[in-house]
Amino acid sequence: MLAVESGSEQLTRAIRSLEAAFLIGVEGVCEVWLVRHADCYEGLTEPGDPPLSALGRRQAALLAERVRRAGPAAVYSSPYRRALETARAITDDVRVDPRLIEMELGIKEDGTFDLPGDATEVVERMRAALQDIAREHAGRRVVVIGHAAAIVATLTDILHLEHGQLRMLPYFTSVSVLRVLGDRTMVGGLTDVAHLE
Repeated sequence: MLAVESGSEQLTRAIRSLEAAFLIGVEGVCEVWLVRHADCYEGLTEPGDPPLSALGRRQAALLAERVRRAGPAAVYSSPYRRALETARAITDDVRVDPRLIEMELGIKEDGTFDLPGDATEVVERMRAALQDIAREHAGRRVVVIGHAAAIVATLTDILHLEHGQLRMLPYFTSVSVLRVLGDRTMVGGLTDVAHLE
């Protein structure tokens, strides 16, 4: 006699299938915490590649507490000073990847940013960096410290949106969670700053 599946068993199986489609609980998935660097603009005296501000150092320390509890396998960073200092608040063992740099942004005379019309270059290099990192750390969690516009371009790509459609600015040390398996990437969370509250 065949066992008949109850409605609750069918629902549970359906939910587990949906979770697997979004790479939740799937073996070999690398969980990437994509993090914007801490503040470097409060009291800015050095344009170009500034160090963290006093506020930024506090933000980085709070991020570091959160990250250490999560036990990442590795911490990666853009080579820019603000990202490196944020990463080094977590660990001295920081892996620098030049593909994680910010995208080119122009500052207009009125003090606003001139966003590029095409993010293809930043999306391609960020995608390649994240896939390489995920391949190296399959089944583990890693932290990647980067920059706001590059993170937004990356999230826009993963969510299959057109450039400029994702109307958000990741706050300093915000954590966006990605799940990566092979060429598949799913978003698990966007710009969480619970550690700053």
